Amino acid sequence: MLPRLAYVVRKTRETADTFTLEAAGTDGVAEFRFEPGQFHMIGLPGVGEVPISISGNPGAPRLLIHTLREVGAVTRALTNLKTNDEFTVRGPFGSAWPTREAEGKDVVLVAGGIGLAPLRPVIYYIMAHRHLFGRFVLLYGTRTPEDILFRKELSQWRASFDMDLSIAVDRSSGSWRGNVGVVTKLVPRAPFEPANSVGMVCGPEVMMTYAVEELLQRGIPESSLFVSMERNMKCGIGLCGHCQLGSEITCKTGPVYRYDKISRLMGVWEL
Repeated sequence: MLPRLAYVVRKTRETADTFTLEAAGTDGVAEFRFEPGQFHMIGLPGVGEVPISISGNPGAPRLLIHTLREVGAVTRALTNLKTNDEFTVRGPFGSAWPTREAEGKDVVLVAGGIGLAPLRPVIYYIMAHRHLFGRFVLLYGTRTPEDILFRKELSQWRASFDMDLSIAVDRSSGSWRGNVGVVTKLVPRAPFEPANSVGMVCGPEVMMTYAVEELLQRGIPESSLFVSMERNMKCGIGLCGHCQLGSEITCKTGPVYRYDKISRLMGVWEL
């Protein structure tokens, strides 16, 4: 319940409506330790709080990083912050991506739009411990080339040859010469061994549904697939009920779920 204060170190505009805040603790020594997939409640006094997945490096906890889309009053207020401005932080909360359980296996990440941000800590973790994993595949889809996040890092990761990276856009524009179409069309030709793979999927719910279907068709077991269900979280501690998903309280038992534990709820219309 008790928030901590952080101050803005740097703000980076990612796309027309998305930005990344890099921050540090106001005491100068605070660390913000977290597991990939967890989230913080961040906000401004008198404005409100929003749940935002952490998009930073779990190996560098002194720097607190969140990537936000401007979709409401709180995120609009946060985008107006300048260097050294302060905001509040609570957490981290929630379940994590199964990075340690995936050791010794191929790892397949499928991200849609801003869904790349909650998966970015997984990328940092695997790249820092690359020898512990088999093939590493990232399939990323956006609406247009202008909506691609973390362009510089994506180029660096692709150039390192430690990752098989494929990007698709729904609509081509400008000088784009890459894949055009939904990201799920990249799954059939992705290089991984299904029987020894772990899949992690984050993005719009309809995209996750079809991505999981494609991964299942490739042969990855349901018990080796994980999805992030960031649904209307408001308090972070399971009191308000906004994020209830059937019998699940997403901010307490999620947002990361093993697919075979949540599939029956994902299939219920307007739940």
